[in-house]
Amino acid sequence: MSTTLVRTAAELAGVGRGGARAVVMTMGALHQGHAALVRAARDRVGAGGTVVVTVFVNPLQFGPGEDLDRYPRTLDADLALAGQAGASVVFAPSVDEVYPGGEPRVRIDAGPMGTGYEGASRPGHFDGMLTVVAKLLHLTAPDLAFFGEKDGQQLALIRRMVRDLNFPVEIVGVPTVREEDGLALSSRNRFLAAEDRRTALALSRALFAGRDAAPAGPEAVRRAADQVLAAAGLVPDYLAVIDPADFTGIEQDGFRGEAVLAVAAKVGTTRLIDNVRLQFG
Repeated sequence: MSTTLVRTAAELAGVGRGGARAVVMTMGALHQGHAALVRAARDRVGAGGTVVVTVFVNPLQFGPGEDLDRYPRTLDADLALAGQAGASVVFAPSVDEVYPGGEPRVRIDAGPMGTGYEGASRPGHFDGMLTVVAKLLHLTAPDLAFFGEKDGQQLALIRRMVRDLNFPVEIVGVPTVREEDGLALSSRNRFLAAEDRRTALALSRALFAGRDAAPAGPEAVRRAADQVLAAAGLVPDYLAVIDPADFTGIEQDGFRGEAVLAVAAKVGTTRLIDNVRLQFG
């Protein structure tokens, strides 16, 4: 479908105001996982609604030594993929447009939910993520916002922010899209050498092995997943069974309800994350 590219908040305010409105927030380098988000958004708002895709590499999310400068910028390809998937508008602002006057002095604090797991490995990352998500929710004014389940802690934090701060938007999680061999789609996969990509398959295999062990409880889940990672020579930053409501670890058997098995590990020079849903009891 025809997709409009806008660069400023003023331009964005003047387009696509009919029907329900959905937003898909990205940092660009779009792949079929992002396309699944856009298609899900289009399905929800219908032909008469508006789907806005934001493309913004947010500097507040990158810590010292992280890959802000090498993060891929592929706007022309992003615009084509977004349009094919059903986007009405692509909003691709500059850093100065999002943060006029420099980095914001007032930011969203992720609180205790943002200090473990990804937050422990990337201090300040979730404060920056929530700050830009809050700004983009205000700028795009959606009825619905769609986020991938692969970034499980991010999704949990966004849902909590929206609830705690009374944002008038429904947050919709969309299941992780995987390659045929199980590798979760990620913009960072392009940095994997061929051998590293084969090694990276151990992440999804570990998660699936853990999921299969769920009837025996959280400890069996961790043990089954860890065995797969160890066999591949991977030492994870974390491998944890987590309560998605508050992103705290589930340490003891006897837990009942939905959980997430999450993993992060560096494969070669590229750090990857993944997770799967679990059901206990």
